Amino acid sequence: MESNVKVQKQEGAKVCLMSPDQLRNKFPWINTEGVALASYGMENEGWFDPWCLLHGLRQKLTSMGVFFCQGEVTRFVTSSQRMMTTDDEMVTLKSIHEVHVKMDHSLEYQPVECAIVINAAGAWSAQIAALAGIGKGPPGTLQGTKLPVEPRKRYVYVWHCPQGPGLETPLVADTSGAYFRREGLGSNYLGGRSPAEEEEPDPANLEVDHDFFQEKVWPHLALRVPAFETLKVQTAWAGYYDYNTFDQNGVVGPHPLVVNMYFATGFSGHGLQQAPGVGRAVAEMILKGSFQTIDLSPFLFNRFYLGEKTQENNIM
Repeated sequence: MESNVKVQKQEGAKVCLMSPDQLRNKFPWINTEGVALASYGMENEGWFDPWCLLHGLRQKLTSMGVFFCQGEVTRFVTSSQRMMTTDDEMVTLKSIHEVHVKMDHSLEYQPVECAIVINAAGAWSAQIAALAGIGKGPPGTLQGTKLPVEPRKRYVYVWHCPQGPGLETPLVADTSGAYFRREGLGSNYLGGRSPAEEEEPDPANLEVDHDFFQEKVWPHLALRVPAFETLKVQTAWAGYYDYNTFDQNGVVGPHPLVVNMYFATGFSGHGLQQAPGVGRAVAEMILKGSFQTIDLSPFLFNRFYLGEKTQENNIM
């Protein structure tokens, strides 16, 4: 935690570390049992409505002439050439020339000629990559390296608790992985917890498991905030993470062999927070041939083949 805060301060974030006593004095409703240290953001902290942000971005893009078309990619038409690497390995370079898209409410597909394909298909981006032949080569080779992104189902719960923390409540992430924040002004709270690897729910549907809240979320909430003993769940929903099973971090930039496919995927729950920066980085890579504003080379596809993980400590 000290290392993370040091990095945040170097980047200009107004954060501080608090002892259990300091934490208890500032937020008397917190039970500090088991807490050695807390990190607290003092300025420019908050949250936003993701759907409103996406809607706003989409409206702006439409006003600038971007055309949105909804459909399912079913096939890529590619050309290829063989070349020798510096390691005397023969590889095949591919370039995508045409994308076949099955339109909604239609039995026909629409061929779309293209110079560049950006794979930002979220939880389904590995399927799109496979259509381009990514991961189809011999195991242990770059050609045989798959995009390690898969859908993971996550639950979000909203509960009511009149005796709960007041309006000064920040977003709280507990040592157990449980998190919550206030939702509006009416003593409602929003939160949840990511399941352990052995608890992963079936991603085949978006049904909510209410027992998961009762057994895996609520006990941690009630321990950290005793007032939550009396909470009542009001509503809940489920959604998908584009979960990177390799190191839980994003994949940004071009594929080394499918030379005109660029990735912006695998963010494992951080996607919308990082989206503006990632969008800029991918645009720079396409237009300039390299990252300009921020060097995102640790997030290139090559790391899966090289076995070089880019991991972050204390993520939720």
